[in-house]
Amino acid sequence: MSKKRFTEEEREQMSKNRYVKNVSDKAITYADEFKQLFIDEYMTGKTPREIFEAHGFDVAVIGIKRVEQSADRWKKAYDHGGIIGLSDSRKEASGRPLRRELSQDEVIAKQEARIHLLESQVELLKKLDTKERLLVAKGMNLSKIKLFELIKDAVDQGLGRMTRYLCSLLKVSRSGYYSYLQATDSRLQRDRSDAEAGELIKKAFGRRGYKKGSRSIKMILEHEFGVVYNLKKIRRLMKKFNIVCPHRKPNPYKRMAKATLEHRTLPNILQRDFKKGIPGLVLLTDITYLPYGRTEMAYLSTILDASSGEVLAYNVSNRLTLDIATDTVYALKKQKRLKLQKGAFIHSDQGSYYTSPIYQELLKKNGLGQSMSRRGNCWDNAPQESFFGHMKDNVDHRNCRSLQEVKLEIDRYIRYYNNHRYQWGLKKMTPVQYRNHLLSAS
Repeated sequence: MSKKRFTEEEREQMSKNRYVKNVSDKAITYADEFKQLFIDEYMTGKTPREIFEAHGFDVAVIGIKRVEQSADRWKKAYDHGGIIGLSDSRKEASGRPLRRELSQDEVIAKQEARIHLLESQVELLKKLDTKERLLVAKGMNLSKIKLFELIKDAVDQGLGRMTRYLCSLLKVSRSGYYSYLQATDSRLQRDRSDAEAGELIKKAFGRRGYKKGSRSIKMILEHEFGVVYNLKKIRRLMKKFNIVCPHRKPNPYKRMAKATLEHRTLPNILQRDFKKGIPGLVLLTDITYLPYGRTEMAYLSTILDASSGEVLAYNVSNRLTLDIATDTVYALKKQKRLKLQKGAFIHSDQGSYYTSPIYQELLKKNGLGQSMSRRGNCWDNAPQESFFGHMKDNVDHRNCRSLQEVKLEIDRYIRYYNNHRYQWGLKKMTPVQYRNHLLSAS
């Protein structure tokens, strides 16, 4: 061994190298990984100095004599015991070597166990789903359950006396592995329970043909299946069984400019006070685009009751003219589901249809007031924007081939939305149920 001693600065520098397990003023303890890399590269014809320098070691600091001594020691260990012989066989606590050397049969048995474990890992990787393979590719470790499964598979294949060695290879504790074995029955029972609950959640997820999130699933399970699961369990099982609810993207909706100087904006009477608890008092309206076919475009105008979220009137057209807004008002006056309150008013954005003198005069004739959001502020009409967002998540209008198909899809969704879509903010009721609840309470 070299008599060169390392300074504190040199020790600190070397300890930053990933291939150094420990360094004192007299010696360096190298990681087993580096020893294996050294042997692999030495076999290709590289010199010890080149290998050390390529992996971040300063030979001038370590000393060429120490490098050569380490190289000789590792070559002899490899010739005698193969890759297993390169592993640090000292106990972590005492640092003393084993009292006896492994026999050739024991070395071969350990090498075969290692090969079998590596083969099992490859087979497991093939079975993993895309997300798990991506984690492994990024260098993240498999879960302990997966590692325990590998060890159990190896033991079942005839390596029962290698448990300690297999656990050390995968860097898991033996006590953890044995606890895993003892929990087999409870784990199987939980898997069966999860499978049963998962089937119910899948039914609720696709109930009435529309995909739903965890909160909607919870409400459907309670109202229609008589089953109560907490949100945490539902979300865990959705993740386990890969039940994915579509997430709405930010709406790039562009407000239309005012057509003429005659158009007049009005103040924001509502001031985002949507939940007045009085059905038929505050009405929200807006227009959205519905592309269909190859290049065709349809437009949907709706009027919602702000207190219950119920769609009271709507109009689908392939022409973006003032008629789409005025016809929606006519449809509102014809509906008989809800009697409008005295002092009822319609809140909208500052689009050209709502600032039109014709539209404003129509509201006055029908005894309706008018309120407008601030310019460019979609949050002032948030419930209406939210309705459009959820609707577009569920209505496949782009695959419709005609305007009639678009209308049928919109009719179907609005019936579902009003009568069957439970909402967390409506005391877990549908809009129609909540409207009736408010009327009975008033």
